[in-house]
Amino acid sequence: MRKTGILVLFLSIAFAATAQQKDFTMEQMLKGAPHKVTKALPQFVKWIDDKQFVLIRDGKQYLHDCKTGKEQEYTNKEMTIQVVLPEIINKNNDLYLKMANEETRLTNNKDVEKNPVLSPDKQYVAFTRNNNLFTIRLSDKKEIQLTTDGTDVILNGYASWVYFEEILGRPTRYKSFWWSPDSKHIAYMRMDEHMVPMFPIYSEEGQHGFIEQTRYPKAGDKNPEVKVGVVKPEGGATVWADFNEKDDQYFGMPYWKPDGSALWIQWMPRTQDNLKVYEMNLADGSKKEVYDEKQKTWVDLDDQGDRITFLQNGKNFIIQSDASGWSHLYLHDMSGKRINAITSGNYTVTAVNWIDEKNQTIYFTCRKDNSARYDLYKVKLNGTGLQRLTFGDYTHRNIRLSPNASYFITTLSNSITPDVMTLVNGKGKIIRELGNAVGEDYYNNVLAKTEMIRVKSEDGKYDLPLRIIWPTNFNKNRTYPVLISIYGGPNAGTVYDGWQLNMQQQWWARQDLIQVQMDHRASGHFGKEGINYMHRNLGYWEMKDWTTIVKWLIENANVDKKKVAISGFSYGGYMSAYALTYGADYFTHGLAGGSVTDWSLYDTHYTERFMDTPAENPEGYKTSSVYSYIDQYKGMLRIYHGTMDDNVHVQNSLQLVKKLQEKKKQFEFMLYPGGRHGWGGNQQLHSQNEIARFIYKYLLEKEIPKEVLR
Repeated sequence: MRKTGILVLFLSIAFAATAQQKDFTMEQMLKGAPHKVTKALPQFVKWIDDKQFVLIRDGKQYLHDCKTGKEQEYTNKEMTIQVVLPEIINKNNDLYLKMANEETRLTNNKDVEKNPVLSPDKQYVAFTRNNNLFTIRLSDKKEIQLTTDGTDVILNGYASWVYFEEILGRPTRYKSFWWSPDSKHIAYMRMDEHMVPMFPIYSEEGQHGFIEQTRYPKAGDKNPEVKVGVVKPEGGATVWADFNEKDDQYFGMPYWKPDGSALWIQWMPRTQDNLKVYEMNLADGSKKEVYDEKQKTWVDLDDQGDRITFLQNGKNFIIQSDASGWSHLYLHDMSGKRINAITSGNYTVTAVNWIDEKNQTIYFTCRKDNSARYDLYKVKLNGTGLQRLTFGDYTHRNIRLSPNASYFITTLSNSITPDVMTLVNGKGKIIRELGNAVGEDYYNNVLAKTEMIRVKSEDGKYDLPLRIIWPTNFNKNRTYPVLISIYGGPNAGTVYDGWQLNMQQQWWARQDLIQVQMDHRASGHFGKEGINYMHRNLGYWEMKDWTTIVKWLIENANVDKKKVAISGFSYGGYMSAYALTYGADYFTHGLAGGSVTDWSLYDTHYTERFMDTPAENPEGYKTSSVYSYIDQYKGMLRIYHGTMDDNVHVQNSLQLVKKLQEKKKQFEFMLYPGGRHGWGGNQQLHSQNEIARFIYKYLLEKEIPKEVLR
């Protein structure tokens, strides 16, 4: 383990400086009043070359020399010619071309243009309008309509809800078209959702209210029919990829080959257990298979655009796969033939940072030495010479490699060490500290003790991670209520060994509340091997592992077994409701927001990935349903939901409420009119206040101070 004298000194002082500490003020903990416990780190801007970079300190840019450590104010004087790039802006529902301070109007109509994207050569802008795909040639402002059949159920270049939410991802804002790197083509998806059931979402607004209709396929329902095609920006016929749109299938985000000569398309059947990647011929739509992966459970469909990395040599690509039980990197030739595994072992590769093709070396981030931490490693493309470049018992974030990897910048921390920004050379040797988040009052304030702990699973296979924030004045001779915050879904862990300073958590620590985050075997800490346990039985293994942790907390952490509370939203809301029913022997109080309560009520792609269809797995749907265990409910559950939630419909909570009422169970319920999958403004403050009231009433059993309410 390598540490600099700076870091050793930092840790020594952190443990030694306890003599003259003071407590935070109520304003600091509850009202967000300024404090000097921590301070902002410098902001990295860019690497100038392999030995110099620019960062911002105190609002000014500085050029930092890696070798000498000298910094000088950076004014960009070496750039004698300023290149002004065009920008497309959307203003008053029309598109404008912005160059420097000059704006040129491109569209002028009542209809809304969505997702404008400049071509890589900056000669065209593509967008959708009324579910048709358009381009505008910027040289003469000519508008070109590429598709003409768009309707309320035929979507060209604009995604249906299930593709937006589960496959392409929310950051796309429903965009489903992609420019080729050479700007000669646009790939897009055409979606026909006429067969997808319509789900009504009710709004209470106005005298009569209104219904918002959403094409939303629930588990077992019909999905949209999808075609993938390629069209030229100047117009003409679309060339469709050779797939049968009537097949029950999914298409993932496509990849353009770096030279724009072909499109690679991710495909899988509705069963989601077989991923194929095809290369599409742009001239006739024919396809050839370049990758085929099958798993007994499921294969995740890439929505981040990072599954495949093309090498610049044009002869190879790298693919990331968890088929072995752990996510690793594999080298292939362009025909799809696997050459070798680049990484292997019981750890998870999380990202490719850079590929040095000259030296046949890949730099990547992974969770190897501790699944709750991230590190930077490098290895040869042939799989030899694996080397850890980061250091210490820290998690490393915001890693920035210099152009040739002679240096890198990392921000390191752990649960007891605030962020430190550090310059490191390409061999992993620390050069110098660039910034430290420790503020002038860090050592003068009492911080609640935070601890990372592992608890052995009941079957002895896994060391389950949890993060505990202890009461400030912890007394081992008494018991304490515990509030457990969870999410819980497959590969969705929340326990990481990094620095966090949440002032509200500091308040609760002073109110004698133990605060816990915990993860289960399928959270991602134990690779796909652990995640696979959730196949066809959501809920069971999460609750199995969490009750093991709760037992440990009661036996070893002075937790009051009569005050074990769990809180979560979305999937976390599902687990909170499940804990107060299926897990009611261990969990006594729950806060369930935006909850799925029965998986037949959620969408096809997410649900069936893990559960298959209700027809294929009726017993799994039954055992995973909160409704199946209503008779076991015996604590106090607070249910809350937005009435216009288009992701997890309020139908879920309403059905749960009715079933609890029919069994004459006591519970709490709150609706947020107009709220989606989350809400803001005073409704959000109201929600926070209600949660605080719940904690004071049931866990702390005392009056809530008026200062706590917002």
